[in-house]
Amino acid sequence: MTVPIPQDQNMVDPLSVSEPIPASPETSAQLPTNHEASVTPIATTGESKSAGPVLGLTGRPLPTFSAPGPLTSHGPAYIIAMTNQKGGVGKTTTTINLGAALAEAGRKVLMVDMDPQGSLSIGLGVNPEDLVGKRTVYDMLMDSSAVPASDVVLHTSVPGLDILPANIQLSAAELRLAGEVAREYALDRAFESVRPLYDYILIDCQPSLGLLTVNALTAADGVVIPMECEFFALRGVEMLRETITKVQERLNNRLTIDGVLPTMVDARTLHTRETIQAVLDAFGDSVFHTTISRTVKFPETTKAGVSIIEQAPNSSGAQNYRNLAWELVARLETQGSVAK
Repeated sequence: MTVPIPQDQNMVDPLSVSEPIPASPETSAQLPTNHEASVTPIATTGESKSAGPVLGLTGRPLPTFSAPGPLTSHGPAYIIAMTNQKGGVGKTTTTINLGAALAEAGRKVLMVDMDPQGSLSIGLGVNPEDLVGKRTVYDMLMDSSAVPASDVVLHTSVPGLDILPANIQLSAAELRLAGEVAREYALDRAFESVRPLYDYILIDCQPSLGLLTVNALTAADGVVIPMECEFFALRGVEMLRETITKVQERLNNRLTIDGVLPTMVDARTLHTRETIQAVLDAFGDSVFHTTISRTVKFPETTKAGVSIIEQAPNSSGAQNYRNLAWELVARLETQGSVAK
């Protein structure tokens, strides 16, 4: 079953067209440009007036999210684990750009690199060689009383956005933690010194369901699951949901699924729309209205060590992540998960 979206009726394969197609009044209409625009709009202004509610790529009526209002105080932080045991689905990209969008909205954000590859640190301009001899997430996990998280924090180029960096040394943490008492709570204990200082803590998990990921889920209040719109990623999300259920039952009963985020979306393909429909069938309203489209800007910003909010603030990718940040804040405040 496919998700009905307006493009289905006007879509043309550019390789099959030999002559220019004259533009109709419908196809020449411009999308709304205001910053309170809907999330991932796919219908034109003219169509939305005559065709009723505008549908998003998830096939649901498209809501409007405004920029979050200012805060009078900060903390304690709401902790979100960005996790999916399948690699290459956009976890690190989402962590970086969601964090930057939340900071842009006046929130104080701490990002935590829980991947021994150090992709989050590199993506924010931290050179792994510069961490040699310095305190990292590894030291914090091994002894948070001697090395509190507040001693590991590094500031980024974005005001209000900080990071707990990691490098390959973190790969030894699982082995060393294996024999510890209450090993699943090492990260939760480490956050005690920083949780009062931030509004959000975003944990970039490694692509596995090992002890480091279990630590992240045990410390978190909620989970955001970035998911590439293809079949194997869907199978991985089902396995992840089983792990989340076990953590909820045995280690952290406050853990919730804050949302499933479709990433690397190409709305022109039938497979993408079928996958989104399958995710909706499995997770229902947990699926974000926001979707993240493919763009060449993401690899460019990773190479530059900055977020897309900084490098290309007016790009579609930047607006996608602003929409995600606004939707996340609205969702959490509505549910009462974040009390300010």
